Amino acid sequence: MATTAFDRARLSSAPQIRSLTLGDVTISYVPDGVVRLKPYGWLPAATAADWAAYPDHLDDDGLLVAGIGGLLVERGDRALLIDTGFGPESYPDDPANPFLGRVYGGALLDGLRRLGREPHRIEAVAITHLHTDHLGWAWSAAPGTGAPPFAHATHFVAAPEWERRDLAAEGGATEERLAAFASRVHPAEDGEEIFPGVRASFAAGHTIGHTTYTITGGDRRLIAFGDALHAPVQVTHPEWSCGIDHDPAESAEHRRRLVEELSRPGTIGYGGHFADVVFGRAERRPDGRFTWVPVD
Repeated sequence: MATTAFDRARLSSAPQIRSLTLGDVTISYVPDGVVRLKPYGWLPAATAADWAAYPDHLDDDGLLVAGIGGLLVERGDRALLIDTGFGPESYPDDPANPFLGRVYGGALLDGLRRLGREPHRIEAVAITHLHTDHLGWAWSAAPGTGAPPFAHATHFVAAPEWERRDLAAEGGATEERLAAFASRVHPAEDGEEIFPGVRASFAAGHTIGHTTYTITGGDRRLIAFGDALHAPVQVTHPEWSCGIDHDPAESAEHRRRLVEELSRPGTIGYGGHFADVVFGRAERRPDGRFTWVPVD
């Protein structure tokens, strides 16, 4: 994968706030924190030889740097937030954990305010799936208050994901935590428009009801693909499933179709865990595979 020196740095750097426009829609990535992924556990099909071929994707400790955050979608005065980060928690590296290194969050609310959007001015939250790094501020109280910052907002969760929310408990999304926003959940259906120009699409594999959101504005579209892809290298190798995927074969099949979609004209992808290259597109290579090309 040929990259410039600037690109190499971003592939293994913590993400920054980044924004783009689609017609009359402004879309901004809002960082909340970072998790460092252990590549051999997270993408178990990749070998040492594979990682030797992709050194730009690993930091100095040989780990994948994955951002955690939310995607702010603004149309005029209205706003939707896709995923809510990890919240004000942090955990050190556990050498016995084959998947995760250090993880921390907490910056999302400050990032929203830097963009001029107070949490109370977000009318709805859309969740890609019920993992803790996408739900943190859905159940955590905002500083100085006794309530989550989006307690007023409708929370869209795919109907299959919400129906089997018991499956999320093992990963930390316990019944007690989910209860903090359960009364505001709207179980979304496949293809439902949840916000002007934003449609939900079921994309099972990573979880039983994992969901992507397609945002249309002007003559372009952006696919917020959640954890269908965790790292830019999977654009080149969609057969590399995540070690914690609910159904690795199903997730791989969805990734193959998704990468093809991300190569279509007028299409941009949003990878919330893609280090500091969260917006991009898939560019076909001479060998038929694809490369993630950042779009800013």
